[in-house]
Amino acid sequence: MATQNLGLVVLWMTGALLSFSVSAISIRGLAPVFSTFEILAVRTGFGLVAMVAIVLAMAPLRRELAPRRMGMHFWRNGIHLVGQYFWVLGVTLLPLATVFALEFTMPMWVALLAVPLLGEKMTPSRIGSIVLGFLGVLVIVRPGLSSFQPAALLVLVAAFAYALSLIATKQLTSNVSTFAIIFWMNLMQFPMALAGSDPLFMLRIGESTWLPALGMGLAGLSSHYCLAQAFRHGDASIVVPIDFIRIPLIAVVGWLFYSESLDVFVFAGAGLIVCGVLWNLRAESHRTALRPAAATEKAHSADA
Repeated sequence: MATQNLGLVVLWMTGALLSFSVSAISIRGLAPVFSTFEILAVRTGFGLVAMVAIVLAMAPLRRELAPRRMGMHFWRNGIHLVGQYFWVLGVTLLPLATVFALEFTMPMWVALLAVPLLGEKMTPSRIGSIVLGFLGVLVIVRPGLSSFQPAALLVLVAAFAYALSLIATKQLTSNVSTFAIIFWMNLMQFPMALAGSDPLFMLRIGESTWLPALGMGLAGLSSHYCLAQAFRHGDASIVVPIDFIRIPLIAVVGWLFYSESLDVFVFAGAGLIVCGVLWNLRAESHRTALRPAAATEKAHSADA
């Protein structure tokens, strides 16, 4: 990554971190009035309106929306909605730091699922990240102890669902644009969320909920956009470590706004998960860097 782009990476990741925090706060603000499906309907409905407005304003984008691999889109968006459903439930039932720490087990699930679903190889660094990830989960959840919170399992289900949707996204990106993926995500998930909602739930938006509803809609779009822009301007080896700031940041948010305690076990478990992800990320980056050199050496040998 060029040095001059580091500032842009930090800028876009700041936007992403703020978006995640706003999303969690907005969920807490909407939960007393709306069901989980209704909260998701607010998010996807706002996103759909924004995406349609963009398409109407920028005609060239319409060509990207030609129906391609709609079965894969439906599978991705269905499983992603499941992940969002359990994540929202987790935010309403658990300390925010616990939710965000457990969410970072997603790379562990991706490493496991990529072997049977994408045909990727299980490397020592991937095995190590999985082991550290599971140890981190045990430290955070502490099954069998009086402090065990069953709702933590909901967040683990959400992380697993997100991993499945991420693999589907990787398969889609071979011939579908990022804009099209996000457009079809909102278009498909909005009616899915509405199916589990009160048809007149929007009438319940009042003085206490209009601001969280707006925050939920804006954060849902800005988090995707800011992350995509961060990866555009920097390598994963720079972006991902910054993303881990999400855990202490949301812990402070929970402490300030909701008087949630700063649990040392959550930070210890999160540390194990983060170490596993960074270990695997470094190993993957090293392997990627070696491939061009190996290819060049092979070409020179062939020329000789």
